[in-house]
Amino acid sequence: MESGAFHFCSSVLLLIISVGILLFPLMVASIGINYGQIANNLPSPEDVVPLVKSVGATKVKLYDADPKVLQAFANTGVEFIVGLGNDYLAKMKDPEKAEAWVKTNVQTFLPATNITSIFVGNEVLTFNDTTLTGSLLPAMQSVHTALVNLGLDKQVAVTTAHSLAILETSYPPSAGAFRRDLTSCINQLLSFHAKTGSPFLINAYPFFAYKANPKQVPLDFVLFQPNSGIVDPSTNLRYDNMLIAQIDAVYAALASAGYKKLPVHISETGWPSRGDEDEAGATPENAKKYNGNLFKLMKKKGTPMRPSFNLNIYVFALFNENMKPGPTSERNYGLFKPDGTPAYSLGIATNEGVSNATSFGGSTPESSGMPDTTPESSSTGYLSISSSSPERYHLGVGPAFFVIMSMVIRLVLY
Repeated sequence: MESGAFHFCSSVLLLIISVGILLFPLMVASIGINYGQIANNLPSPEDVVPLVKSVGATKVKLYDADPKVLQAFANTGVEFIVGLGNDYLAKMKDPEKAEAWVKTNVQTFLPATNITSIFVGNEVLTFNDTTLTGSLLPAMQSVHTALVNLGLDKQVAVTTAHSLAILETSYPPSAGAFRRDLTSCINQLLSFHAKTGSPFLINAYPFFAYKANPKQVPLDFVLFQPNSGIVDPSTNLRYDNMLIAQIDAVYAALASAGYKKLPVHISETGWPSRGDEDEAGATPENAKKYNGNLFKLMKKKGTPMRPSFNLNIYVFALFNENMKPGPTSERNYGLFKPDGTPAYSLGIATNEGVSNATSFGGSTPESSGMPDTTPESSSTGYLSISSSSPERYHLGVGPAFFVIMSMVIRLVLY
């Protein structure tokens, strides 16, 4: 009976995936997506492959180096960023341990699986943990040295992901500047990026700005909807959405630090389809607008400040993850439910220009309650670098909130 039930469920899931491919048409843009796994009800990695392709994603970011996932995506051409959790940083300072990790978790899967980057730690600088911060650069250096020794440094980059809260100033975008208390550490990291040719990663969530002050933050501005926008008084550059303004604030901070040519990649951004009563804006309609418009935005090139630079953005996230701690929104960022059905319609256009406005319904919504127990931190370190960390919904709000508040005040004055 169990075997029959398993095959039946597998057949249903494959049918759902096939339908999803039709309803989520392939996109021209190079789309990145975060594949988190803090859940006990997700499909197998083999069944995830067609789901990733159904939204046109060509890049996937993991929070570990899950061998089952890396094996499942072999020979698909999908680019992978694999992660080393914050709890690994102290160990990775040891060059021998770093090389052993790279051999086991990266070299083993090359070239069949297209691993192009390793991100070491997540939002480390905003944890206010001096030991963790002190381990970050040495760990990155050891991992890079391991890649050099193995002859992999030309195909696999080493980087780390930051919260937007590393900015002290973010409005107007041209005035973007890093926090003064982090200057020394950031400058060392920037030197590493410049020498090794790796990108600067930022996690940016306009949702937090709206959630913090829904009465004053223009919803259209954060959802990429038509609006009057803002003009940077120093550059006369116009911005019609918050995310692009945030990206240019980071570019300005990099330029101010002497690294004008360093590329910025958005390693996380997204919008939840459900939330608690105090989480304004967390609805399927807003999630559809944010992510649907974000996918369209990724077809374009550059920002007002860096028009020739590519937009490299990783949507958060592939699935709703039912075991994530924190508010209800944390478990509802997914484009897909665990059964493989879309959480909502993206409304994206097909290659023929026909809008996909079909709404997906009929499934019983996931429970928003927390499970009886929260999983212990695993050897992958995923929990320790999860986007559900306190920095994401506390510290991470700061810069975005101040951007919009300053913007509102200036719009009133001018």
